[in-house]
Amino acid sequence: MRVMTKSLLTVLAFTFYLSSAQAGQVIKSGEFEGRSDHVTSGGVSILRTNGQTLLVLEEEFFLDGAPDPKIGFGKNGFQSDSLIAELNSKTGAQVYVIPKSIDIADFNEVYIWCEKFSIPLGVARLGM
Repeated sequence: MRVMTKSLLTVLAFTFYLSSAQAGQVIKSGEFEGRSDHVTSGGVSILRTNGQTLLVLEEEFFLDGAPDPKIGFGKNGFQSDSLIAELNSKTGAQVYVIPKSIDIADFNEVYIWCEKFSIPLGVARLGM
């Protein structure tokens, strides 16, 4: 059995996002700003579709680099119990399923978080 690369998974996820976006509803969105002397930029959207809630990093997403980057949420500050995934790529479109245990209404920020050093790499304030 052949193992899929992260870039192939990213392309497949983005294709899924594009097809889902037609039937889905964007409920929150924002733009990343860098933190802790890191450059993080690009858009992020939270989308509800087909009974799932998705976090979508848009095509222009960029992170300059850091060890152990993860995606999580915060409300006026990072909440460590909100991590949902490891970052698949430091650039480009990516889609992540938000677990049903996370109520997106409880949060107003998306974080790119360095788990190794417990610091934010980027924050996107969510709004409509």
